[in-house]
Amino acid sequence: MVRLYQRLTVEQREFVLSKQILRSGTSIGANLAEARCGYSLKDFLAKIYIALKECAETLYWLDLLHDCDYLPEEDHIELKKDCEELRKMLSATTKTVRRTLNS
Repeated sequence: MVRLYQRLTVEQREFVLSKQILRSGTSIGANLAEARCGYSLKDFLAKIYIALKECAETLYWLDLLHDCDYLPEEDHIELKKDCEELRKMLSATTKTVRRTLNS
């Protein structure tokens, strides 16, 4: 997301949408880093849920950038695929942790 942000701001002089995708895209990793140091399983789960929400937001910004012709089709497909894969992993993690908490 950082490279995409740099490309959008330098090459295409787009500053609003690029700032949004930088924020949401990097927030995923930041929340996962916090989750690894969670003080409880509930805290871990809360951070994973935040990362999952940020992932959904990032998917939205990817679609919007593509729809506004700032993101080429090939890049859109690749980045969206990566983000969807991450979303699926985060979703599976939340289900596993919830089962553990409920048992």
